[in-house]
Amino acid sequence: MKYWLMKSEPGVYSIDDLGRDGKTRWTAIRNYQARNYMTEMKVGDLAFFYHSNADPTGIAGLMRVSAPAAPDETQFDKKDEHYEPRATREAPVWSCVEVAFLQKAPRFVELSALRAEKALAKMELFLKGSRLSITRVTAAEWRRIAKLAGLPEKG
Repeated sequence: MKYWLMKSEPGVYSIDDLGRDGKTRWTAIRNYQARNYMTEMKVGDLAFFYHSNADPTGIAGLMRVSAPAAPDETQFDKKDEHYEPRATREAPVWSCVEVAFLQKAPRFVELSALRAEKALAKMELFLKGSRLSITRVTAAEWRRIAKLAGLPEKG
């Protein structure tokens, strides 16, 4: 099993939206590295739901990959802001996974609290210049963040 951190702006799609919907396709990611990470994801992998571009930003909940990567349908829709003119059904450019809600974090963990943890200093989230919407999380980082958030280590 692998662990991930997946960002979404709460004004666009929040942990509460995922809780209401139960599951969703993680669409509209337009970064090659983030797309490649989604193609690595396996059903059962766990991910922290991270509220980005918010006040405050941080870990809001827990979700599980519930379906493997497939073509992101938004790339084919000419009316969608994420339309990709290079994409065809035979040769899609962008992928997305389906994620399922597990739980909202009993304790929201702000970015400042994550940064304050020495054990998390080397997280991919903190790499210089990293603005990826999806990052890897090591098993040790996962356990530490889960503890801070009051979430189960195993999902």
